[in-house]
Amino acid sequence: MPSVPLPHGILPRALTRDVPCALPDARWRPGLAAQPFHSEIFASANEASGAGLALAFARDALTSCAEDRGDDDARQILWVQDRAAIRLGGRPCLAGLPQDLAHRLIHVAALTPEDALFALEEGLKCRELACVIGEIAGNPKALGFTASRRLSLMAERHGVRLWLVRLDAAPDLSSARMRWQVAAARSAPPRWNPAAPGTATWYAELFRARTHQPGQWSLSDDAGTLRIAGESDHDAAAAPDHVDLARATVGRSLAAHVLG
Repeated sequence: MPSVPLPHGILPRALTRDVPCALPDARWRPGLAAQPFHSEIFASANEASGAGLALAFARDALTSCAEDRGDDDARQILWVQDRAAIRLGGRPCLAGLPQDLAHRLIHVAALTPEDALFALEEGLKCRELACVIGEIAGNPKALGFTASRRLSLMAERHGVRLWLVRLDAAPDLSSARMRWQVAAARSAPPRWNPAAPGTATWYAELFRARTHQPGQWSLSDDAGTLRIAGESDHDAAAAPDHVDLARATVGRSLAAHVLG
């Protein structure tokens, strides 16, 4: 099935050409248990969609893994930001976090990208953490391919997953196993209260992955469950992985509640 183009300006098409081959049917979808241990999310700092989708990805992976094990994962979650990321998007707001995560969050405010990378590496060494979320602004020299490779190795060695949000950054060399470009999308109108905030929705383009085809989706956070936008519990299994994307408008997202 051909991919549906994302709104103009989200990702230059040239960046999707050099992508490792994947099996023809190896499309990514929410709910997969075999999630990579190191992912990057490129997003604009103006809408906080990167942080919101990173959190949604993390909850999706944790839920899928817990279902496979047959238990609940109550370990802590580490969230690291450098000073520039905090200045652009603010700190995580505990009052806006999901209730099952708010009491488990460990926040680290790093002064420099070097300090943030150190905190991320140390967190990935700790198996008592459920996962690590990071936010680093721009393309600092410290976050080169060598630093990215160290993060991948630490995550895979110790079995702790990392979602690194790259705010206002250009995709550069990286060893991240999965790389996304995201933007906020218009939420569907609430069913019962038109004045209420809509379900968090994102445009998401997977432009590099080791085990999945590149693709584009419209994703939503439906009561804490990551879904392809437009799918319901009844037809989720039968619906195709790729759906038509809405026009490029920035709406309210989960990140608007996550970051203060």
